Amino acid sequence: MMIENEKIEEMMLELEEKCENTLNALERDYGAIRTGRANPRILDRLEVEAYGGMSKLVELGNVSALDAKCLQISLWDKSLLKAVEKAILCSNIGLNPSNDGNVIRLVFPDMTEERRRELVKQAKKMGEESKVAVRNHRREAMDVIKKAKTAKEISEDEASGCEADVEKVVSGYMTKVEAVISAKEKELMSV
Repeated sequence: MMIENEKIEEMMLELEEKCENTLNALERDYGAIRTGRANPRILDRLEVEAYGGMSKLVELGNVSALDAKCLQISLWDKSLLKAVEKAILCSNIGLNPSNDGNVIRLVFPDMTEERRRELVKQAKKMGEESKVAVRNHRREAMDVIKKAKTAKEISEDEASGCEADVEKVVSGYMTKVEAVISAKEKELMSV
């Protein structure tokens, strides 16, 4: 249902954008969860003390997957090898770096069933947080509709139509979040 109210149109666009951002954030967060396969994205958020400040690892060199079980980090400045090694050890990603003086290699050990279940639990928790965020976006949108209805900017019928549109958008994103969660769970549990 389309009504001629700028505030409502703006709210609907904002709702879509916020929900999309929530979904993208969940997918980004899931990229950092180690699945037993070498995935360079696990290091996307890793910060290294370099040049008197903190820098993201991806800004200091190349991270590539040598094979399914090994990542290689090639730094542009070899003097940062020790700092990168230290950052990896402090990052709590559960990997031990091996430094040969030129590159750092990270070997991914096979994950145990118990560790897989822990990661699935963590992934579900992150998914629930995303669902809560989407529900909060819905609440904010409904508040805008209620205020517009109270201020007599829109009629009762328009308000109920707008609420139905909001529910449609939100349920679509809830379905997408569920799909992302189940895909990550399947990925984590596959050996």
